[in-house]
Amino acid sequence: MKHWFKDQHFRSLLKNTSYLAVSKVVAAIAQLAILSLAAHALGVLLFGGLILIDSYARAVSGVAKFQSWQLIVRYGGRALVGDHDDFKASTGFAFALDCVSGVAGMLVGVAVLPFLAGWVGIKPDQLWLAVLYCTIIPTAASATPTGVLRSLDRFDLISWADTLTPISRLVVVLIVYLSGAGFAAFVGAWYVTSLAGDLYQWFIAWRELRRRGLLEGIRPTLKPEKLPGAWRFAIHVNLTASVQAAWGPIARLLVGGLLGAAGAALFRVASVLSDSAGKPADLLGKAFYPEIVRMDLSSKQPWKLMLRGAALASGLALIAILILLAGGKPIVSVLFGKQFVAAYDALLILMVVPLLSVLSFPLPPMLYALDRPDGPLKARLFGAISYFIIIAPLCWRFGVNGAALAFVVANVATVGTMMWQLRGEHRRVRPRTRQSTSA
Repeated sequence: MKHWFKDQHFRSLLKNTSYLAVSKVVAAIAQLAILSLAAHALGVLLFGGLILIDSYARAVSGVAKFQSWQLIVRYGGRALVGDHDDFKASTGFAFALDCVSGVAGMLVGVAVLPFLAGWVGIKPDQLWLAVLYCTIIPTAASATPTGVLRSLDRFDLISWADTLTPISRLVVVLIVYLSGAGFAAFVGAWYVTSLAGDLYQWFIAWRELRRRGLLEGIRPTLKPEKLPGAWRFAIHVNLTASVQAAWGPIARLLVGGLLGAAGAALFRVASVLSDSAGKPADLLGKAFYPEIVRMDLSSKQPWKLMLRGAALASGLALIAILILLAGGKPIVSVLFGKQFVAAYDALLILMVVPLLSVLSFPLPPMLYALDRPDGPLKARLFGAISYFIIIAPLCWRFGVNGAALAFVVANVATVGTMMWQLRGEHRRVRPRTRQSTSA
């Protein structure tokens, strides 16, 4: 493995991943403490209501979100080597998309909520809180700041920003918990801290652009004439990311509709703990894409980087999985209370998902870099369709465990499809590699 560290791209991947890892560790600890305090204070039913309100807003923002950061990285990823025109054009396009999609998502989310609230498990007396909470959607659906900072290789700033929301939420939730305030206060704590974290990301991105003298020339526009294929790429990435980002919240909403608020609460506890084991792959994926767009995909180097990243993520994920398998029940009992121990069996089933994330984190970036934005979209849609087909019968038959099993099957379908697609792209690229070698 020593020769891996001679690779500049691998070292850069590790450096940027380490920045994100620090913030994610802090965020994960804070998140567990937050959920623990809320679960102990509210109980299963009210805690489930809180999760459903937040999940609804996250689901709508996930559907509305254009994942505009991918546009900036794709077209402006060479900003560090002086190619500022495409960077500014892609930033202006991303900003315009964020504004339009965020406001539209909020209006649609508020309009349909009264009709969907009962179906997804949000009770009538919680409806007014859910409507107010939807005003978080415009900032939650924005990704331009992240794209700017990733393109400018400021993962350290992203790391710092990612810790603001969980740390501030922990402080606010602790105050609410100690004061003995009720359900509305916890919803307010979630809302205020989410908004503060989103606005802070906009601020540091603006500050970095001003520091580098890049603000001039960035104009919001929905007509990116200087970016060939930008709308095609944006639509494919948006649809893919919408399915992916909304999948978790929609899964919780479906579980709430099928099994009630208590089922949603147990599923949320199990998914939070299983997600923690998949964080290494998630972090590597965020740092992997900016590296890939700067590389020659007809060479062997990006493919080696992909395999090395997957090997590194496998080791880290395996450690986290073993910890959760060995101490799952005590962890659940201590963090959330004995009434949540029923989530342990679902947690065991969901442990498959972190293993899949280790295999899949390089797949979407590689397909995007190979100009196949339709690939991840088709895979996500196949997985989502599989999920919607099997979720109800499995929930009715096995309860929360059935919901976990449906989530695993859908992830298997998604990852398998992307692996098959990338295998075909690899075969297409290899002849060029051989020709260049023989030349």
